Amino acid sequence: MTVSVDIATYDTFPKLLQYNARSRGNMPAMREKALGIWQTWNWAESAAEIRALACGLKALGCSAGTKLAIIGDNRPRLYWSMAAAQSIGAIPVPVYQDMVAEELGFVLDHAEIRFAIAEDQEQVDKLLSISEGKEPLSAIIYDDPRGMRHYKQSYIQSYDAVTEKGRAYDTANSDFYDQSVAATTGDQAAVMAYTSGTTGRPKGVVLSHSNILKTAYNSAIREKLQETDSILAYLPMAWIGDHIFSYAQSYVVGFCVSCPESPDTVLTDLRELGPTYFFAPPAIFENLLTTVMIRIEDASWIKRKMFHYFMEIARQCGPKILDGEPVSFSDRLLFWLGNILVIGPLKNNLGLSRVRLGYTAGEAIGPDIFKFYRGLGLNLKQLYGSTEASVFVTIQPDGEIKPDTVGTPAPDVELKIADNGEVMFRSPGVFQEYYKNPEATAETKTADGWVHTGDAGFVGEDGHLRIIDRAKDVGKLNNGSMFAPKYIENKLKFFPTISEAVSFGNERDFVAAFINIDLNAVGNWAEREGLSYASYQELAANPRVYDMLAEQIAQVNADLAKEEQMKGSQIHRFLILHKELDADDGELTRTRKVRRAFVADRYETLIEALYSDRTHCDIETQVTFEDGRTDTIKANLEIRTVPTANNNAGEAARHAAE
Repeated sequence: MTVSVDIATYDTFPKLLQYNARSRGNMPAMREKALGIWQTWNWAESAAEIRALACGLKALGCSAGTKLAIIGDNRPRLYWSMAAAQSIGAIPVPVYQDMVAEELGFVLDHAEIRFAIAEDQEQVDKLLSISEGKEPLSAIIYDDPRGMRHYKQSYIQSYDAVTEKGRAYDTANSDFYDQSVAATTGDQAAVMAYTSGTTGRPKGVVLSHSNILKTAYNSAIREKLQETDSILAYLPMAWIGDHIFSYAQSYVVGFCVSCPESPDTVLTDLRELGPTYFFAPPAIFENLLTTVMIRIEDASWIKRKMFHYFMEIARQCGPKILDGEPVSFSDRLLFWLGNILVIGPLKNNLGLSRVRLGYTAGEAIGPDIFKFYRGLGLNLKQLYGSTEASVFVTIQPDGEIKPDTVGTPAPDVELKIADNGEVMFRSPGVFQEYYKNPEATAETKTADGWVHTGDAGFVGEDGHLRIIDRAKDVGKLNNGSMFAPKYIENKLKFFPTISEAVSFGNERDFVAAFINIDLNAVGNWAEREGLSYASYQELAANPRVYDMLAEQIAQVNADLAKEEQMKGSQIHRFLILHKELDADDGELTRTRKVRRAFVADRYETLIEALYSDRTHCDIETQVTFEDGRTDTIKANLEIRTVPTANNNAGEAARHAAE
């Protein structure tokens, strides 16, 4: 069954929950793998759990307008916590589970959090460390009891104890819950989602029930989502994408959401579950492909030969077959044979056999990586969105999937390009405000509802939006050539050996880059080559690794040389960083986006060395471990010059001299 609910009547999550409990009460709503066994709750059971928790929160003093922090991995009880808070008019504030204490402390203070629901002891300890010397939270509720026996603070309570209090409260106040749900309205704040903080402190984005539900409804209708679909919820609950895919669309459509046993078992659980609906950022698809290529290189020569032969057939025919385009009988026959011998087993091994709709977003995915998965017959699409849009701004329509676009406007979304090339949109999903930041709200959202995205792009004759880069990041070289760093970096990250790249060039004579190697891919290559190493730092400094990356960068330069706008932005010099860029060190956001300004400031010495005639540079860097401890690592980094394509004689002479 496709979407049939009337969201004008059921205009809030608690109302939708009651609708689902009545209309599809026996259908699975949530699953969780625990101790190797999948456990299932139907909609009626989920609604009963949420009712008990909502009443328990009320009994503890949580009420309308109260902010409730939710922190932990994807767990049914944490998703239920959001609905329970919304049922009594409180506002859930999901936060990233891997935030260090300082980051978490900022969110808790800024959002004025008084209640928190934490997954386990680790998160409780983090909350306690933040509150030292301050007034304690009114309540910290924990789900997993392991290690919690000796915590004596009265405001720390187990999830089970709170739901027991809730059932008692519900018995004594039988009209409370239903009246509270009936009182919720679509224009009320449904969630406060914090941005990733790419350019500074995260901002609290306030979204209403109507913002989220209308956007979820429109996208579900367009993509023909069904109540029989299923999704694996493995991305951070604090990320707005997970909120839409694993929470909002589930309530609107009625499909089942499954939670993995742990972050370490996601790929295993994905294979067991076989979801029909799947979202992953480009990094996940890149990592999966890297894993595949590593295994292939370790396989026998006949398996490698068969893999590469049929994958070439898949690249040529798979997307055409998926889009209903004409394909010759012989190619269809070869694709069918390849599906039996290679493609089908590969999809099954990745857990993607049943996926009928897949999305990727957040960063641009490499065209070749995108074509690889489309070639497998995976209906993978790119979308463009933001927290301020309740995710969806554009979606690629079926039959119009193009590697270089992010699609056409989603239903009820208006799109326009400002005079400076910035993408702007207006939609039902436009956020209410940045919490306690009216200046930033006014800068981002105009009086008539248009939102500045900060991204540079254009709409082609086909009606598809193409994103060039962050508007503020697009610059020019001293010779006038366009410099679009993300575009260059995505080309570099196509290679499985490169996990991250940061390019420089604005107001410079040429483009230079920092590279992070992928430890798994390069480590596997090193083992085959008989190279020994003891750490990431040692492997990254190996001259043969530099040789390999220089060849790959030369290939990127050859591709850039074919593009009129980008041929002047070829990479001249690079170095391999001595450490992986890390969110704990402030170099990445919690959604794995590079914080460019921070990186440029932290590694200013390396940047200046890239733009000198030096071949090596000393660096000393402080690193932060997961437990908060810090240490310092030192390195002497090689700086390598690479040839550019279509060099003139002067450039060739300069490279020869270097």
